[in-house]
Amino acid sequence: MLKPFTLALLSTLAFSSQAVDYEQLKFIPVQANVVTITDDVNVPWGMVQLPNQDILVTERSGELKLIKKGNDKAIKISGLPKITARGQGGLLDVALHPDFDKNQLIYLTLSSPEGKRKGSNTALIQARLNSEKRQIENIKTLFKAKRNTTSSRHFGSRITFDNNGYLYFSVGDRANRDVNPQNLTKDAGKIYRLHLDGSIPKDNPFINQKDVSPAIFSYGHRNPQGLALNPVTGSIWSHEHGPRGGDEINLIKKGLNYGWPVVSYGINYIGTKFTNLTAKEGMEPPLSQWTPSIAPSDMVFVTSDKYPKLKGKLLVGSLKYGFVSVVSYQGDKVISQAKAFKDIGRLRSLMQGNDGYLYVGVDGKGILQLQPTK
Repeated sequence: MLKPFTLALLSTLAFSSQAVDYEQLKFIPVQANVVTITDDVNVPWGMVQLPNQDILVTERSGELKLIKKGNDKAIKISGLPKITARGQGGLLDVALHPDFDKNQLIYLTLSSPEGKRKGSNTALIQARLNSEKRQIENIKTLFKAKRNTTSSRHFGSRITFDNNGYLYFSVGDRANRDVNPQNLTKDAGKIYRLHLDGSIPKDNPFINQKDVSPAIFSYGHRNPQGLALNPVTGSIWSHEHGPRGGDEINLIKKGLNYGWPVVSYGINYIGTKFTNLTAKEGMEPPLSQWTPSIAPSDMVFVTSDKYPKLKGKLLVGSLKYGFVSVVSYQGDKVISQAKAFKDIGRLRSLMQGNDGYLYVGVDGKGILQLQPTK
């Protein structure tokens, strides 16, 4: 279904040490079209386009779905392991192995109930996608965060790859900020790095520390739900939810502490403070931060020639306000921000397909393709 849509592009706001406040920016209307690829997905947490341009999408409720090109009805893929779909948990991100066209391997993150304790925690699995049989096979658990909890919040759970054959994924603090993110012996509140087969890189920063997961790459994170490769520098960028204020964009570096909850620009949801610090020696400051919070959902670096105004920018989705933050950057520095796709809805996921088009997953609306007009 094709309908006109206003692509609102804001005059840029130069980044400084102060918070980026989206309310201060004005919209400039630019015409674009939105095509509904499917409305047969309610909460499209993650998605990826296959080489044949079919789309594989995760439904947070615990279903993996395949959207065939030219068909708006979702095909359910069977064979998933047990999933606890409750609150913010469920079936979460999906990514293709870099050699998917040869091995048909995919990666999924999910809230897994496996373990001795009640509740669940984030797990990363690898499996083979059998599209003909509509199932996944040969499931291998590459990582499972230990110590299940009955909390239904802060699973993190994005996946990305770098140019050196490493896989990165995030695990949120599981809503226990005072215990997990600053403690290296706890799995929550961390970003992890693995080889593609799940083995541990020998130069991971904490590989020889007792009682510490050797897969940990960085720590001090709250709830990272954006993770992407900067195509210019080859570095890994992340964004994470703050509490009330202090949503962050971070440059992820080996072994660094990102400060949560010792330093933060945010406050408690009830309006009280939990820290007076926004910076501290030994803790990595964000590249940028949003106050008030926009509730960032996913992120993608635009390299497609189909979007001249967006090419070379970083897009970050907003769950709270239904827009896309357009981030201008040079190397590994944020220099300004703008805003696009006003009122598109509760934006859950973002993707630049191998066909060059941008796709958004919107809660209650499904998957939409953004078609630029001349």
